[in-house]
Amino acid sequence: MFRRLLSGDLPRSRVLACVLAVICLGLLFTPFVFPGARALNVAAKICTFVVLVSSFDLLLGYTGIISFAHTMFFGIGAYGVAIAITRMGPTWPAVAAGVGAALAVSLVLSLVIGLFSLRVKALYYAMITLAVATAFQTLASQLSDFTGGEDGLSFKVPELLSPGFSFSERPFLGVSLNGRLISYYLLAAATVALFLVMLRIVNSPFGRVLQAIRENAFRAEALGYRIVVYRTCSNVLSAAFATLAGALLALWLRYNGPDTSLSFEIMINILLMVVIGGMGTLYGAVLGATLFIVTENYLQDVMKLASHGFAGVPLLRDLVNPDRWLLWLGLLFILSVYRFPFGIVGKLRAKARRAT
Repeated sequence: MFRRLLSGDLPRSRVLACVLAVICLGLLFTPFVFPGARALNVAAKICTFVVLVSSFDLLLGYTGIISFAHTMFFGIGAYGVAIAITRMGPTWPAVAAGVGAALAVSLVLSLVIGLFSLRVKALYYAMITLAVATAFQTLASQLSDFTGGEDGLSFKVPELLSPGFSFSERPFLGVSLNGRLISYYLLAAATVALFLVMLRIVNSPFGRVLQAIRENAFRAEALGYRIVVYRTCSNVLSAAFATLAGALLALWLRYNGPDTSLSFEIMINILLMVVIGGMGTLYGAVLGATLFIVTENYLQDVMKLASHGFAGVPLLRDLVNPDRWLLWLGLLFILSVYRFPFGIVGKLRAKARRAT
């Protein structure tokens, strides 16, 4: 049963299986084990980025396509929900209309980009996608009547998901049973469902062809596969999942703006998460997203404690100053890439193979 649920793609490493189990249990019980809005926001962001990074790995790790337009589709999903709810009101039909319209726009754009750009070399394709993503971000910032411009859009969500909704006056294990809790668990359930669908795709015959194209496109074409068609399909599927991730983020934040979903910084973060976790394995997206987001949110707190501990040592106190957290974040990830050249999942699986 469990093997079928994972489409036969098991972790293939006891350590990896344990780590994934800890992450899943941690996300499942976050509202009860780590009380407070901050921990819940971090957990929700991890769920959203698991979907986003997995969708990018479908494109980069499994097909070998380098694209810088992934955040564009992420932003389309977020803006679709935000604009629809702003115009139609905080209702479920508005959410459905926003998601549907965003998916339609993303599918058309990804299809056009795929058909016209995937015939060129990888470097030129990457530059084309970067230009398109930059143009879209500029457009979103300037169409203030629709997108709110640089200020973005704040909106209400359906009553069931709003913090003011409560289905029990008595807290459970110290946690208020309100719309925010429902929103989090719906987000987590959607993450699991989308991840399992992507796992099924990459382990299907279609996914095997994508991997063959990644390894040797010339040989795959010689065997009779139309690589442009498969690459275009991969591009469209990846865009669809990124769009759904953007919609989930917007519903959780109840806000969307250019910096929230369209910035190039998010694209760089996605690349880092894929590389750290391990390309060509969706489990790497789970590890990469979790490690990156937890480090990004709590490294400053750790450095603040270290700074107080080394208060009497001027040099060390300055080195671990919380204001320098970005420097240490960069160093940590440089070391992780150096230590795990094939990603954490690749390293763990290699160790498991040597042990057998």
